[in-house]
Amino acid sequence: MDTSVLLKTDLPLPSFGRGKVRDTYELGDLLLIVATDRISAFDVVLPCGIPDKGAVLNKLSAFWFEQTRKLMPNHMVEMLEDVKRLDDFVALKKRFKYPEYLVGRSMLVKKMARINIECVVRGYLAGSAWEDYRKTGTAFGYALPKGLQESQELPEPLFTPTTKAEKGHDMPLTMNELKQVVDSTLAEEIRRASLLIYNFARDFARTKGIIIADTKMEFGLQGNKLILIDELLTPDSSRFWDMDFYKVGQSQPSYDKQPVRDWLSQSGWNKEAPAPMLPLEVIKSTENLYRKAYERLTGQALR
Repeated sequence: MDTSVLLKTDLPLPSFGRGKVRDTYELGDLLLIVATDRISAFDVVLPCGIPDKGAVLNKLSAFWFEQTRKLMPNHMVEMLEDVKRLDDFVALKKRFKYPEYLVGRSMLVKKMARINIECVVRGYLAGSAWEDYRKTGTAFGYALPKGLQESQELPEPLFTPTTKAEKGHDMPLTMNELKQVVDSTLAEEIRRASLLIYNFARDFARTKGIIIADTKMEFGLQGNKLILIDELLTPDSSRFWDMDFYKVGQSQPSYDKQPVRDWLSQSGWNKEAPAPMLPLEVIKSTENLYRKAYERLTGQALR
């Protein structure tokens, strides 16, 4: 089994920032976003990665940006398919042989003023929404019918934004609290856009045999214009379920890093850095889930 991964990049470009998964570089009015194979769990980056995870995140985001472009604008200029293209954008025009790993796992995007909010939409009663409902009969302040079961589809999707924490956990925001972060008009625009994107993706994914239980997205501003940014509808930002195995009343197997979470939870790890190394079988099973999510949704093999 090939377990080679890309855990970090070191390009001769000004750094814009390094996140848990992505390394971002300055290119004047544009950014170069490189999706590595790093993986995090419980807010800690693990010492190992998942082969080709970055390619899945990048290519699937590019796929969804194209699919939703008619609904609202996004920041993608192009997915990098030839490293020589960077010579057209690097301000210093200093020739450098850029690494081939950038192909397929990097994207040129417009630089935006980021709105520091995670825009979460939930179509099914799962995860923290299910936990909240079990305790209170509501989900993030939304009144819900009595007697709902775990993983059941909600009467209508819920917009449940959160803060975007640099460290630690994101915290839920009500609409009134969101309007304290951004103005009321923009808050409503963000809510409508989030639901529009989710509803489109949910209906599209169903034709591929996939349920999108929930997802999170981010927005930026270009002047006063709302723009979809960051990643979109990937296994890192969404909960994907297989329709063939879906059963109300229980948790569902999902196309994401659940094998990683499960193994870490059973390992005795205290969820503080440093995290332990994953066994090869967990790495492989997680790699397969990421690949399968991409291939099911796009109808294309990951190359």
